[in-house]
This record gives sequence, structure tokens and C-alpha cells, in this order.
Amino acid sequence: MKFSLFLHMERYDEAISHRQLYEELLALCDLAEEGGLHKVWIGEHHSMEYTISPNPIPLLAAVAERTKNIRLGAGTFIAPFWHPIRMAGEAAMLDVISNGRAEIGLARGAYQFEFDRMLNGVSANDGGKYLREMVPVVRKLWEGDYAHDGEIWQFPVSTSVPKPVQKPTPPIWIAARDPESHKFAVANGCSVMATPLFKNDDEVKDLARKFDEACAASPDVPRPQLMILQHAHVQASDEDGQRAAEAISLFFRNYGAWASNRKPPVNGFHHDIAPLDAERFPDFVPEQLRRNIMIGTPEEVIARLKTYEAMGVDEYSIWLDNTMSFEEKRDSIRRFIDQVAPAFA
Repeated sequence: MKFSLFLHMERYDEAISHRQLYEELLALCDLAEEGGLHKVWIGEHHSMEYTISPNPIPLLAAVAERTKNIRLGAGTFIAPFWHPIRMAGEAAMLDVISNGRAEIGLARGAYQFEFDRMLNGVSANDGGKYLREMVPVVRKLWEGDYAHDGEIWQFPVSTSVPKPVQKPTPPIWIAARDPESHKFAVANGCSVMATPLFKNDDEVKDLARKFDEACAASPDVPRPQLMILQHAHVQASDEDGQRAAEAISLFFRNYGAWASNRKPPVNGFHHDIAPLDAERFPDFVPEQLRRNIMIGTPEEVIARLKTYEAMGVDEYSIWLDNTMSFEEKRDSIRRFIDQVAPAFA
């Protein structure tokens, strides 16, 4: 099993500059490169300080210029917000800049908040049709001249400029949770990135089952890869683990505020996050999060990851978006590199 980081610039305090957050993100990517991790992932979100990345390409290009080995995952582009020609060209440019280290993740989109602003209020539930049309079109554009007459996009003969370094194309990943998304990804030769969010290992098992069933439904397609994206923290002490659980609980309460879309943010922030309601949201209780997600000693983390590996998980990505400080994130990743990853060498 290979390991990666999934991270963004995150801002909860207006006193912290975007430049500082950028430098901290680069430092974490440097640590991943030096520690031999397989990949870093950076996604796309708009108009929210809570997840800062209007386009993953510039950030990953900056990482590419200061690293040599680590692979660079654009994970994930929100397909409804892109035109296929632009998607193909920008993704290929990242592959050129990084000399063949790019991997491309696509998603249907999650926040109605973003669809209201980026796509004139189209329902986020309709994002899947954009994703399903996008995937084969991008591949065709990478291959050469191609004209398209689809439900969403129509254009005359065009091609991707530049072309990717990787042949035949860079790997494509699809963010998937429901069975149909798994089946679409596998049938189209795409790997799957799946997240159990705040749920326990039974959810991981269920996601692996959906992936296996999708592979069985497309027996003629070579098996792609399965990645599990999950919050994780390798604790230095019990108190440190409790602090991580509390910080991740606050992250998910922020997530809930953005996902509910009930109140508009103020200058990119939701400052009025409600106190934890343990009865309504028992999964957000820190003690429950400590049981559900990957928080523990190096030995505990290794044992759980071994069960994921046995399920067929090819890549485990540490979801580093949370409300912990840069120093806390950095130290946890160092412990992971030094004390956990060697068990899977």
C-alpha cells in the first residue's frame, strides 16, 4: 500500500496571511517528498477560506518545481466547472511541468454553495452527468484531434495543447461513494478515490466492496486502483490524540455549515459555527471520532492500515484538512513517515 497527503491551504483566522498558508503547504509537500511518500493531492474549491484552492494546477506546479520524485495529484477537479478543452490542456501542462508526474482526479462536486456561484444555481445533484461526459472527452483530446457533440459540450475538431508526457495518458481518478460511480469509474479504466468521511472501518469495508463489485462488473477492464482518503493523526500522547479529535470535530462542523448552505458566508468565512450538539451529531463527538477515524499510536495506526491493505486498498491518503496548527500537522506526518510507513516498505 502506498501513502499520500491530501491537503489545501486552510484559513480560519483572518490574522493569518494567505502567503503564510502557501509557504506552510509547500513545507508539508517538501516533507512528503523527503519522507518518500508517493503523492500529494490538492483539489478545487471556490470562495471559501475553509478550503483554499480555486485551481490545483498553480499549487502543484509550484510543488513540481521544488521536488523530483513525488507524484502530483490534482484531486479533484470539479467537472461541471470546466470546459473539456481547458481541462485537457491544463492537466497536460501540469504533466509537462512535472515531467510525467501528474495524476488527474475528477469529481461531480459536493457543495451547492459552489454550484450557486459557479454554475448559475444548477443542482449539485446534476454534477454526475458533467463528470460522465468529461472523462472520455479529455482522453480523446489528449490523444489528438477530436470533435464533440454531446449533451453538455459541443465543439469542432480540437486537441489538447500541450500533450501529456505520460503515455497513453496520465492516470485518471474518480471520486466515488455510491455503487454507480464506482461502476462508471472502473468501466472507463479510472481508479477510484473514496472517503469514509467520519465513519468507521465498516464504511471502509463497504467502499472496498463497492469497488470490488464494480471490478467484477467489468471483467475485461484491467483492475484500476482504490484509494481511501481519511483523516489521520499519529499521536505523540493520549492528550495529543484528544487534541486531534477535537480539531477534526471542529473541521466537520465547518463542513456542515458549508454543506447546509443555509447562511451566506461573510468574506469567505463562517465565523458562527454552532457548539457541538452531541445528540444530533454523535459522530462529531471527539471520543467517537477517535474510534472511527485513524487517530492513534504508531502501532495502532499500523494495525488498522494492515486491515485496509487486506481489503485491497492500494493507496491510503491522509486527509490533512483540519483545524490543527501547521506544527501539529507537520509533527504527525513526521511520525507517520518515521514510525508507520516503514511497516509497509
